[in-house]
Amino acid sequence: MCSANVQSTRVLLVDDHRIMCAGVRMLLESQPGMVVIGEASCRASALAMAAREQPDLILFDLDLGGEMALDCIPDLLAAAHKARVLILTGMRDPELHCQAVRLGAMGLVLKEKAAEVLLQAVEKVMAGEAWLERGMMAAVLGSMARPSTAQGANPEAGKIARLTEREHEVVALVCEGLRNKQIAERLYISDTTVRHHLTATFAKLAVSDRLEMVLYAYRHGLAKPPG
Repeated sequence: MCSANVQSTRVLLVDDHRIMCAGVRMLLESQPGMVVIGEASCRASALAMAAREQPDLILFDLDLGGEMALDCIPDLLAAAHKARVLILTGMRDPELHCQAVRLGAMGLVLKEKAAEVLLQAVEKVMAGEAWLERGMMAAVLGSMARPSTAQGANPEAGKIARLTEREHEVVALVCEGLRNKQIAERLYISDTTVRHHLTATFAKLAVSDRLEMVLYAYRHGLAKPPG
């Protein structure tokens, strides 16, 4: 469940099903510190509203009236500079899920899931974490290209070799779903040190955030995928 925040989390809903939007609005606004600042039913209105309202979170369906809106994700992120995108969809195609993540979505929830799952996903994404359920993560990873097992075929080996032992430990713990405070407690270091390790790891692996790092780690054998 979403905990109370000093500042409200401003949410933009993008879905062409009005009943769904109404239900999600009621659910979110029943939580302390959550406010829905608008609803959009098509790409054009979503982009215009995102640019005008600058939401913190965009809850986004991939299917807008039969229109595949996947490639709208980068435009939404460009329009709303601080927003995070969380996909809420009925589409079960792992390849589409994978593409959504690659395009910048921080997580994905299927509409068939319980309301509590959506609230957990919102809380985690707004805390800067990724949200992909274990089975969904396995499916997404399965749809992504596997690195070649031939000798010398992995062009990422040089990047990985630059990681320190401690950075390897931090990567593994992030892949277990631990947050910075939990990682600090596990490794007996400070939160600030964890952040420094993450910043260094992002730079060495040429990734931009935790989710991209987790997917990189699974693809290149730094951690074992769930499943």
